[in-house]
Amino acid sequence: MDTKQITIISGKGGTGKTSFISSLAVIVDNKITVDCDVDAANLHLLLKPEIVHTEAFKSGKTFTINNQLCTECGKCVSVCRFNAIRPGFTIDQLSCEHCGLCERICPVGAITSTEKESGEWFISKTQYGTLIHARLKPGEENSGKLVAKIRQVARERAGKKQLKYILIDGPPGTGCPVIASITGVDMVIVVTEPSMSGLHDLSRVLNLTNHFRITPKVVINKYDINHENTKLIEAYCQENNVEVIAKIPYSREIIESIVNGTPPILNVNGEISQEIKSAWEKVKKSLMHRKGG
Repeated sequence: MDTKQITIISGKGGTGKTSFISSLAVIVDNKITVDCDVDAANLHLLLKPEIVHTEAFKSGKTFTINNQLCTECGKCVSVCRFNAIRPGFTIDQLSCEHCGLCERICPVGAITSTEKESGEWFISKTQYGTLIHARLKPGEENSGKLVAKIRQVARERAGKKQLKYILIDGPPGTGCPVIASITGVDMVIVVTEPSMSGLHDLSRVLNLTNHFRITPKVVINKYDINHENTKLIEAYCQENNVEVIAKIPYSREIIESIVNGTPPILNVNGEISQEIKSAWEKVKKSLMHRKGG
């Protein structure tokens, strides 16, 4: 089966991206869900997963100096541009950028490296199907690599179980983890809000999807809090041949649902629920018209 991958992203945090994908997780069948916002994951707060498998994520290296071998020649100090070699020839792990030059330059082999555990990733079961998610340790880097890892796990499981869709909750912004979340997917859904910053961030994200030649769709959340800005966003999307698949109104029901830790579609009125369901039907129709759909 040709599994379709759909990533939901936003140019900034707080637009309602996770609220939207949690609702999709409820209504979409034959799918697996992935939370790729590994720096600040929150989809699990709404889907209430039960972890069935945990695995360490190792990335990068930790460097240490063996003081019994060290001759204190000072070569490592002279080449370290981050001033990570401290008096007494120890390495300050917070200052170290893990470039490995000290290990290569040491004439007596006193500096060694070990693989570093940077986080964990999980396979969980929820009321709405399987959730693949992860947690990067505070201050750790390489979130893009962790995103790539859990996406790989999701693709493998989707292939084995012949699932039709992979729903990916991407991180906000346009940085490395976002790129890792959208690379090779079939569609990107951008959730934005009717503000000037929302429009600006939307343009940045659409430039990113255009660079990777990925079909984008747009959801305008809380569209009725500023009709003028909503019209500006719609006009911008029309100029750039991007379909707006949903306009979701501001709703106390959505806020209360998030506070209570449940996907909004379970608690909202019929109008909002229908708007979300209609958005998914448009996504399916678009995917079907594409090659292999």
